[in-house]
Amino acid sequence: MEASENLSKFVLNIKDMYPEEICTPMRLDLTQEGFTEMRTEQEVDDILGAKSGSVLVMINSVCGCAAGNARPSVKMAAKHTKVPTKLTTVFAGQDKEAVAKVRDYCLPYPPSSPSIALFKDGELVHFIERHHIEGRPAPLIAENLTQAFDEFC
Repeated sequence: MEASENLSKFVLNIKDMYPEEICTPMRLDLTQEGFTEMRTEQEVDDILGAKSGSVLVMINSVCGCAAGNARPSVKMAAKHTKVPTKLTTVFAGQDKEAVAKVRDYCLPYPPSSPSIALFKDGELVHFIERHHIEGRPAPLIAENLTQAFDEFC
């Protein structure tokens, strides 16, 4: 009985988290473009809790809409003339503590991966949920973001 319980816990842990070797290229897709990773709750609090300036948070994911729509759109938007003070990212399915903390800051929006949040002086001012990412071309999402940058950054 004890061995099967341990096996169940192990299987649940694998199921709850993607292998790092799969996620690394998806992380690099953003960090190589200047995004700062927040991998712990403390890192999230240090950045979002500072309540200073504007911060973009890309909640990254392994799904196809993250690869085809969300990551390309935030990279396009990051080249706009007016951008947030900080560009950051957390990885759903990997950085559980950090993602949970970002999601606390994003309330009342429900958990959504991928998603994109813009904060101004600690307040959530713009949020793009997964259902606004799926099926929409990256340039359209980037345009939505740059309009928010123009207004809040």
